[in-house]
Amino acid sequence: MISLVMNEEQNAPRSPKSSVANAPSREAADAASRPEMPVSELRRAAWTCSIGSAMEYYDFALYSLASALVFGPLFFPSNIPGLGLVASFATYFIGFAVRPVGGIFFGRMGDRYGRKRVLLLTVTLMGLASALIGLIPSYASIGIAAPLLLVFLRMAQGFGAGAEQAGAAVMMTESAPRKRRGYYAALPFLGIQIGTVAAGLIYYSMLTGVPDITQTMLWRVPFIGSALLLVIALYMRLRLKESPTFAKIQDDERHEEVMSIRETLTTSWRPILAGLGLRMAENGGSSIYQVLAISYLVHTVGMSSQWGTLVLIGAAVVGGVTIPVAGLLSDRFGRVRVYRGFAILQAVSALPVWYVFSQGNPLASSIALSFALGVATWGMFGTQGALLPEMFGLRHRYTAVSFTREFSSVIAGGVSPMVGQFLIAMFARFHIGGVSSGKYAWIPLATYVVFLACLAIAATFAIPETKGRDLMAQEDAL
Repeated sequence: MISLVMNEEQNAPRSPKSSVANAPSREAADAASRPEMPVSELRRAAWTCSIGSAMEYYDFALYSLASALVFGPLFFPSNIPGLGLVASFATYFIGFAVRPVGGIFFGRMGDRYGRKRVLLLTVTLMGLASALIGLIPSYASIGIAAPLLLVFLRMAQGFGAGAEQAGAAVMMTESAPRKRRGYYAALPFLGIQIGTVAAGLIYYSMLTGVPDITQTMLWRVPFIGSALLLVIALYMRLRLKESPTFAKIQDDERHEEVMSIRETLTTSWRPILAGLGLRMAENGGSSIYQVLAISYLVHTVGMSSQWGTLVLIGAAVVGGVTIPVAGLLSDRFGRVRVYRGFAILQAVSALPVWYVFSQGNPLASSIALSFALGVATWGMFGTQGALLPEMFGLRHRYTAVSFTREFSSVIAGGVSPMVGQFLIAMFARFHIGGVSSGKYAWIPLATYVVFLACLAIAATFAIPETKGRDLMAQEDAL
């Protein structure tokens, strides 16, 4: 998939070196202060960052599907219908809750010691934690120790993931040519689609012909398989070169010290707050559609588990096209304008999409999720790759991007499935709408998606256009 979109760069017109002298002063200054990474190295960096994103979202999709289909009865048995699923989604939330801590910890290391070193550490922690989840005995075997181990490994998984995507975005944004940042910064996130499709296909194949996967050992195989992804990721990242921007300041003996965490949060609160607003729609929508919507379709509407996974796979394939296209559009029309367009698309599509979900038609639901998640939500994600790093100054870029991304993951992505499942359980318990299954919970769920999208739309009006910004600048964009 990445190779296909990379071919676009080969056909792009090349500017002669002499054109720098005729470029605007900010472009000339940036070219002089920071060497550009060759195209071959950019390709390698994109693949290397993508394998980490693939692992993160492979783990994410695995845990999402397992939370919706497996973990409730295996680790959180309950006599009250729906509560085991709520507890399962609570462990999903815990992984998000520790992500800001991991983001700050590893982001600080990335600003001080380099992007490459941190990307090696984060992928190792994620891969080991995911593989070990596949080895945990069930509640029936070891009692309360089972959910406790699951929670601990989920926390380790989230701690490592806290700086993974931020590092990939910063690395590619700092390595790419100024006019191509949006495109190149979006490429690592194709790993999201690779990981999601891989996890979905694995679960689909395991669910086919198996009446109850919780009664077999099959659900463990994909988690243990993360160890293979880890070996591949480590091999590729050991060969990765440091970003030219960071390498430049390391060579400069006069470069300023890295900002402290307190100084970063104090001086950069405006772009951090704006970034949180942007992430409400993208991260919140992604979590709702990838986790809660699948659970709603399977457990509430009555769609088969196989169809639930196929619906997600279809959306991921569409997202694989949307993400690089969004990056290209942001290079041409600007980051803020393109992001706002996708956020508006998410807002206007939420109600019809969730209504389609409530009808239980597999094909229609697949089309609806492909549009809502694959186009609107992941379009914002593709645009965001370059937008967030460009919003922050050099001395604290990794820390600030990590904190912004991961704190928003808690308040948007982590909470949404748990709250949404609680709403469904309440609608079912009190027969709201006259349907005991909680089917009519689609109305507040869709309204919540609209609310998150409106927050993102409002945030875009507070952010100046960042396309083409000098990445060696010490100050923030706003």
